[in-house]
Amino acid sequence: MSEKRPVKITDTTFRDAHQSLMATRMKTVHMLEVAELMDNIGFHSMEVWGGATFDSCMRFLDEDPWQRLRLLRKTIKKTKLQMLLRGQNLVGYRHYADDVVDAFVSRAVAAGIDIIRIFDALNDPRNMARAMAAARREGAHVQATISYTLSPYHNLDLFETNARRLVEMGADSIAIKDMAGLISPFDAFELVSRLKKVGVPVQLHSHYTSGMASMSYLKAIEAGVDVVDTACAPLAMGTSQPPTESLVAALRGTPYDTGLDLEMITKASEFFKGIKKLYYIPPEATGGVDTDVLVYQIPGGMISNLASQLAQQKAAHLLPEVLREVPRVRADLGYPPLVTPTSQIVGSQAVVNVLLGERYKMISTEVKNYVRGLYGRPTTAVSDELKQKVLGGEAPVEVRPADLLPPQMEAARAEIGDLAESEEDVISYALFPQVAESFFRRRRGLEPPIPEEDKCGFPAAAKPAACREADLSFIYTVDSGLLLADEEDPEQAAYPAG
Repeated sequence: MSEKRPVKITDTTFRDAHQSLMATRMKTVHMLEVAELMDNIGFHSMEVWGGATFDSCMRFLDEDPWQRLRLLRKTIKKTKLQMLLRGQNLVGYRHYADDVVDAFVSRAVAAGIDIIRIFDALNDPRNMARAMAAARREGAHVQATISYTLSPYHNLDLFETNARRLVEMGADSIAIKDMAGLISPFDAFELVSRLKKVGVPVQLHSHYTSGMASMSYLKAIEAGVDVVDTACAPLAMGTSQPPTESLVAALRGTPYDTGLDLEMITKASEFFKGIKKLYYIPPEATGGVDTDVLVYQIPGGMISNLASQLAQQKAAHLLPEVLREVPRVRADLGYPPLVTPTSQIVGSQAVVNVLLGERYKMISTEVKNYVRGLYGRPTTAVSDELKQKVLGGEAPVEVRPADLLPPQMEAARAEIGDLAESEEDVISYALFPQVAESFFRRRRGLEPPIPEEDKCGFPAAAKPAACREADLSFIYTVDSGLLLADEEDPEQAAYPAG
């Protein structure tokens, strides 16, 4: 092959790389120190915002996520800025009303976002439609996303059908989001070959957890993928993305040559090598190939969360049993891709099933809302047994879940009052009321600031925990105010506290 087909690269170092390796703790000041150098490398785009970075700024770093974006936009003048958006969940863990979606997308684009990668945990296009329409209206590039997973029902025909539907809805490009690093090299070749038929650029995002990502990227490149996601080497591999340097070197002198300056990338990596020492990175995040991903199809970060939940119950020895239970719960729920928030919903229910020694003796609020159809429509039906336990004889909701939500912006504005100093503050409060209000109060000096030594994620000295039989208080509900949440079981939920 002599025809030149240079591959473009999206750098994830400022977003998914540090979210994957060091709990989303990278400070804005460190990003700004190297932002101009990164801007001159020639990346197709830099993913700098969205996902868990939004609430982590306020929750852990005492930073305003909107201000971070504006500062990065001011410094990064050549490269397109990209963000990850969880469809109707935006950057949160539950559905928000349409007026919040519109306001958020409008302000994100105004603050500097060029490309918005929009996905839904269930691949339900209804949950992506409003955000896609808002992004198009604001002039952003709409990258609609397929959450990649494996199951008896997920196949090439289904993925191609989903992609065509998203293009009909206005997608400018399609991303394959392989959050667990499950896509094999030859499957990547076949999937990219099929998706290239839909008529828009295709981008592949994967994680190194299974050890296959670089091989899968190479086969995807052979199939014609337009863009791949990588990270600077010090924050690559493990549960992060493949290293930029390796791919650039591998493609040099070939028709796929990226044209990026390897020496300049190396300079950036030297910087990240230095600051990496300032942050806590859990050993499991960089522990090489995670074979549990290959066997159980569970993302690496999800496994560490399950282990943490069990450890708090003095039940770490039950992890193998929980890992076997996760696929069973996932099958019962219609094989959702294991990505936020479905990974937490499935995982915590599996923990509860194993701890109590009986499947679905206690059902979390999130699982109940999922079965009711309040997260969207799964690829295939929920098991009859679970539907009977949750619904009795009732039918699940068939409408788009957000259609059941009243507008939320005016209520948020009234609740937060003069603690909000901008419209962006109102949006932050609408998304994360407790986190945002506490941040606003610290900003005003009404509460003590977060100590600097607590911002880098290093764990406190281990403290002995009282052991109580099947104490589930370490789990809390994120959607207790969302769509028919159970008031009777407000604590039985799916997200590990903290």
